[in-house]
Amino acid sequence: MSEITYVRGDATVPFGKGVKVIAHVANDIGGWGKGFVLALSRRWPEPEKAYRAWHRARSTNDFGLGAVQLVQVEPYVWVANMIGQRGIRTGSNGVPVRYEAIDTALGRLADHAEKLGASVHMPRIGCGLAGGRWSRIEPLIQERLVKRGVTVTVYDQGEDSR
Repeated sequence: MSEITYVRGDATVPFGKGVKVIAHVANDIGGWGKGFVLALSRRWPEPEKAYRAWHRARSTNDFGLGAVQLVQVEPYVWVANMIGQRGIRTGSNGVPVRYEAIDTALGRLADHAEKLGASVHMPRIGCGLAGGRWSRIEPLIQERLVKRGVTVTVYDQGEDSR
């Protein structure tokens, strides 16, 4: 069985050949303005526009925890907006990350990756502003993506925080 590959670099510039999906975790309240999404928006306007439209029309679509929206940004590059955090602030319910939602979203992402014949590229999803722990998220990636044969690369920009 393959493993997750860890590299230093920018997840918005994914390595390798073929179709690539850049996955990230977004919140369930329509907020887009801090963290990894800023890097995405600097490179492509489409993921933010699609996410905001998806949120605006949430009464008529699947927007919510565990949902995934794929947005094509280049001929062989897609961005997966995955709803995996409740709100944006730590409060009485703890940190915003929702591991069950990330688990569901990763399963849906695996379906998309298989259909596209794509590899998946990501920062340490759910571990920045969402407040999640990689020790909880890494096994979800192994279970939902790697075990299904999807190649996964995780990008770290600074010191390895594993």
